[in-house]
Amino acid sequence: MTAPAPSSRSQPRTRRPRRTPKSRPRWGLRCAACLSALLLAAAGSGHAVVSGLDTAIGRIDPFEGLNDRPRGSDGQNFLLVGTDGREKLTQQQRKRYHLGGAPCHCTDTIMLVHLSGDRRRASVLSIPRDSYVQLPAHTDRTTGERLPASPGKINAAYAHGGPQLTVRTVEEMTGLHIDHYLEVDFVSFMKTVDVVGGVDICSVRPMRDRYTGLDLPVGTSRLNGGEALQYVRSRHIDGASDLGRMQRQQRFLAALVHRVADGGVLINPVKFNRVATTLLGSVRADRGFGTDEMVDLGRAMRHFKPSSSEFVSVPIADPSYPVPGLGSTVMWDREKAGKIFRALRGDRPLAAHRPGRQRTALVDVAPERIRVRVDNGTDRAGLGHRVTRALRATGFVTTGSPGDAGVGTRRTVVTYDPAWDRSARTVAAALPGAELRPEYGHGPVIRVTVGEDFRQVRKVRPEDPVTAVTGDQVICD
Repeated sequence: MTAPAPSSRSQPRTRRPRRTPKSRPRWGLRCAACLSALLLAAAGSGHAVVSGLDTAIGRIDPFEGLNDRPRGSDGQNFLLVGTDGREKLTQQQRKRYHLGGAPCHCTDTIMLVHLSGDRRRASVLSIPRDSYVQLPAHTDRTTGERLPASPGKINAAYAHGGPQLTVRTVEEMTGLHIDHYLEVDFVSFMKTVDVVGGVDICSVRPMRDRYTGLDLPVGTSRLNGGEALQYVRSRHIDGASDLGRMQRQQRFLAALVHRVADGGVLINPVKFNRVATTLLGSVRADRGFGTDEMVDLGRAMRHFKPSSSEFVSVPIADPSYPVPGLGSTVMWDREKAGKIFRALRGDRPLAAHRPGRQRTALVDVAPERIRVRVDNGTDRAGLGHRVTRALRATGFVTTGSPGDAGVGTRRTVVTYDPAWDRSARTVAAALPGAELRPEYGHGPVIRVTVGEDFRQVRKVRPEDPVTAVTGDQVICD
């Protein structure tokens, strides 16, 4: 029998109030997110604003010696990598932000950002760092030894052959031509988040990770640079491991785009210069990404907003594929991944872009696992039946015939046993403005009393790191 999902905690916990920025916090992924936000949201900046910024960027040649590369297509592809470097951290910072241990000198995060030819859309593809790949033949950057092609994890490409091997590996695995390469460190990430005034993150469940120190309540929290670092590096919140972490990285990136765009950074030359200088001071990029490219990109994307971005992770066939000598790796679903790569090569969107659509709320528990009974608390005949049908169409399991709770209920109420609070929050998400009313001994069925304030049943869906979503679907209301 279907029943609501029980509470994730055994004891009631007082919700922590919304936070405001103050300094506290796996690495380059945070910076990759920040840099992505500037690339995705940069608007109308001229040479006067960005002049000098390119001189702060460390220059490398990630395309040196590469041949037989995939052909280019409409739009541009940026490869954003974050490296696992900790040299700039003090011992105090390492202890405070749970950043002990030795670095692996590899790419902690890999994101491929495709900007459409018309500059109206950006597709962000997250690549699992433990992806099983064939590393092309290369010269080992440490020993100078020429090595043949061999199996490996994609994050090891950087350690063995630097940016050149990383680019070649991604191009061979995806068939996508990389136009620009950007490499970042996490110190800039923390500073940039603080410069923009923090970023709002919404959570449908409490998030705690003793490895990173993350501790977020249900609801909205404004994270400063250190807290944002904890959020995007956490891997032990649920059983999703790196897939869940990539999902949080994408959500953070969408929220950062929203913060940068909504906070006036892009229309204020002084703010933009401050944010860009903070971030780009620790960036390494190919020599072709300079002032002219930044200006052209900013002008083309003047009206960029969260709904213009879309996020997806490479589809996975086996998240724990064993390989002798490598251990557990992530095996891609080549058929599903191929569809994504072909869409990007063809400059086609990955997610449905429908202006004016009803936004789908992210929830902790799938509606198919929740039983709901509806009562009509108004004098609007048939309202109980209408709400029941709408909840059923959204996926909830409705039970019993709608009852009459009596006329006079002004606000829609969701009554539930506290043991089933996760399910109750999912029901409330489908009924915007509804009041949550705990009642011990109520049982597993969630009761909805429809009030005069009822307007609609909102679509809800559980979190899924593989489904492509647009930025406006994952930022806070």
